[in-house]
Amino acid sequence: MIKEDFLHYIWKLKKFDLSNLKTSDKTSISIIDFGVHNKDSGPDFFNAKVKIEGTIWVGNIEMHVKSSDWIKHNHQFDKAYNNVILHVVYEDDLNIKTESGITIPTLVLKNRIYKNDLKNYKLLRFNKDWISCEKLFDSSSIFSRTSASEKALTDRLLSKSEKLKDILSNKGMDWDSAFIVFLARYFGLKVNADAFEMLAHSLDYKILLKEKDQLIKLEALLFGQSGLLHRDFKDEYPNILKEEYSHLRKKYKLNPIPVSIWKFSKLRPANFPTIRIAQLAKLLYKNKRFFSEIINSNKIDEIKNIFDVKLSDYWINHYLFDETSKIRNKTLGKSAINIILINTIVPALFLYGLLENNEGFKRKAIDFLLKIPPENNSVINKWKDLGFSVSSAFDTQALLELKQNYCNNYKCLDCPIGNDLMKII
Repeated sequence: MIKEDFLHYIWKLKKFDLSNLKTSDKTSISIIDFGVHNKDSGPDFFNAKVKIEGTIWVGNIEMHVKSSDWIKHNHQFDKAYNNVILHVVYEDDLNIKTESGITIPTLVLKNRIYKNDLKNYKLLRFNKDWISCEKLFDSSSIFSRTSASEKALTDRLLSKSEKLKDILSNKGMDWDSAFIVFLARYFGLKVNADAFEMLAHSLDYKILLKEKDQLIKLEALLFGQSGLLHRDFKDEYPNILKEEYSHLRKKYKLNPIPVSIWKFSKLRPANFPTIRIAQLAKLLYKNKRFFSEIINSNKIDEIKNIFDVKLSDYWINHYLFDETSKIRNKTLGKSAINIILINTIVPALFLYGLLENNEGFKRKAIDFLLKIPPENNSVINKWKDLGFSVSSAFDTQALLELKQNYCNNYKCLDCPIGNDLMKII
């Protein structure tokens, strides 16, 4: 069974028999303009132009495997489809009308698609290997691999920056305030990401700026708002935090988040929320206008230095309040800093360049990725086995996106490698 993506592919490339075209009711038709592919909601191709029995129609084109899919997708109730001038299908099994009651001309492609294109599509689309083109990968060109990487990386940066874009909107486009929330989320890793985001949202950035000159007050604000100070302690340090937070809570009319949302089990002690909150407090203390410092830094080593923080003495032999441990510095390691750079700094710079229409910041984001060492995991190792060259985080981020959102979803026809192979297999 073919999918709609194949119909989009052959339509865009005009890879079907265009001679003596007729609609399903035997009316002569010619395609003057195939339209512009729409990848968002609404009809599949905008601004098309067709000539039906001497009359030229300008509007949109909708495609389905079967005509009846129009009903399945509830287009009959959607006014956005009233401007559809042609219904292009693989099989015609139902007469279709728009929401306004107009019958739509239907063009059937089933017997017009070239057999070799259909064979190649099925070979890729219904293959169950690690990636559909695994056995054919050696036949792909270096150009198509490079194009696939660049396209996938752009998609990944846009996807990663969407979260920051939402936060920015929520924060009235205040970059400093929004970036702290964005950064906090990644401090929580996957396990405590939502909890850290909630913590950051619970504190107005203006409050943090007012109390930025004293580390103990920043720690009290973050630990107090986390709910982790809501108990009795035997150690002096958490009791000082608790007393300081009591004052700050009244001063700023604060309400802590539920302590129950924090997860400690199955985490390495170095990733406990207590350690991560202490690190975040020290970062805020060390860097007054966080995002401003980042966009003004042109060297990746300057960015890395921002995250080189040493915690309060208490944490040298603690991972939790009131529980001593072996003496160990709780600094962010090189690997952790690289992950933060990949997931927060780079997407933020890219989005800033996008929203400010400044190519320089987008290039800086890409340049930073090229200077960050490649990630090492099973997905990347598999790509290496297939012959992909991997030398930086630029490559690994692109390949992760390629596998996750293209290969796993069988978007072969949206991928330059898949398009390349469709021509030669």
